[in-house]
Amino acid sequence: MLMVFQVEANGINVISDAERKGTPRQLFWPWFAANVSVFGLSYGSFVLGFGISFWQAVIVGIIGIGVSFLLCGLVAVAGKRGSAPTMVLSRAAFGVRGNRLPSLISWMLTVGWETVLTILATFATATVFERLGWGGGTTTKIVALIVVTVLTIAGGVLGFDLIMRMQTWITIITGVLTVVYIGFVAHRVDWSAVSALPAGSAQNVVGALVFLMTGFGLGWVNAAADYSRYLPRSTSGRSVVGWTAFSSSLAPVVLLLFGLLLAGSSTELNESIAADPIGALAAILPTWYLVPFALVAVLGLVGGAVLNIYSSGLTLLALGIRIPRYAASFVDGIVVVIGTVYVVFFAGTFFGQFQGFLITLGVPIAVWCGVMLADIALRRTDYAERDLYDPSGRYGDVRVLPIMTVLVGTAIGWGLVTNTSAEWLGWQGYLLAPLGLADAWSGANLGVLVALVIGFLVTFLFSRRQVSAQERA
Repeated sequence: MLMVFQVEANGINVISDAERKGTPRQLFWPWFAANVSVFGLSYGSFVLGFGISFWQAVIVGIIGIGVSFLLCGLVAVAGKRGSAPTMVLSRAAFGVRGNRLPSLISWMLTVGWETVLTILATFATATVFERLGWGGGTTTKIVALIVVTVLTIAGGVLGFDLIMRMQTWITIITGVLTVVYIGFVAHRVDWSAVSALPAGSAQNVVGALVFLMTGFGLGWVNAAADYSRYLPRSTSGRSVVGWTAFSSSLAPVVLLLFGLLLAGSSTELNESIAADPIGALAAILPTWYLVPFALVAVLGLVGGAVLNIYSSGLTLLALGIRIPRYAASFVDGIVVVIGTVYVVFFAGTFFGQFQGFLITLGVPIAVWCGVMLADIALRRTDYAERDLYDPSGRYGDVRVLPIMTVLVGTAIGWGLVTNTSAEWLGWQGYLLAPLGLADAWSGANLGVLVALVIGFLVTFLFSRRQVSAQERA
């Protein structure tokens, strides 16, 4: 028990055989806990905001969530084969120092997600306190920010063993209380209103699909191997893929489906979620259940934030920053506080900034994911672990092709996405008009899918000889 509260000694090093333990089934706890947040209910409103019907939203929800977390499962296999963090294993494709580019992108994404989850927890706590008559102003938000930040940083600093224990309890508590929440508000579902929602165009459907992929699995692919790296070498790769994908997608699919029913039943609720997603969900509860709801909301968000801060610390080390892993997690925590303060107290509406963040970073991480998946598919043997840290080793120092693929794929992807809700991203979409897509496809955010395909095809077609040479070495 005491070992759980010790600071993890491992950083971005290879996990020794003596420390490898567990089975793929144990991946259920961290991945389910990280995605069981009641925030998942809010995605029902976000998806209907694309102007599609309930059944269209159900289809894109199952496909978008399932496929994007399947990508996480495929990347997680690399952790079992190389016993190192995701962004260290990425060096096999990009070179030891060439990998700093995708590592920087990964760090921005994970820190961004930590900030989003902390923002939501702060807003939710303030709303609950206000409804209880305990105040909900600046002081409450500051206290909530401090509590959430302390819980998150503690998990990130102490590391793997504490995270696995925390996520087990978070899974049980949030799972039970979320089911109770659904029971309390189920009477608000108006099936006639939901079924009457008009169908949207193919472009709207694709836009919702891309949004869900970036909001779920593509937000985790860069951390997927960070937890499977502790599994024994003999672990079945199919089991790693299956348990990662299943554990991650189970709660989001259920929460999205019920969120669609709630948002489709009430125009007022649908609109209020954009400003304060979890707070709006609290507003429809009986007063006596607000404290349990605050608990489930905060714990669910902390569950996701803990995984993010742990992985962002590892990514910071993969960038070449020479500090202990726990110090890297602490640095990330400071960045999260700064970002949260800006959004909570100065930025205003939440959803526009959130969508802009997802799509903008979703493009380069999609290219990287394509490169990584193709590189994993081409390899027939485990990684040469020592060479992952040696610029003169078989993986090289800087590999030009994958780096150019990320840069060019990102440039093309950003040219095919739009973020009208975030004014500072108005420069995107510069390829839509030249390609004749400005009117019909401007909101579909095709750039994310195009970036994913570019990354995979270029690597799979042109890196086969390089990978074969590495494995022969």
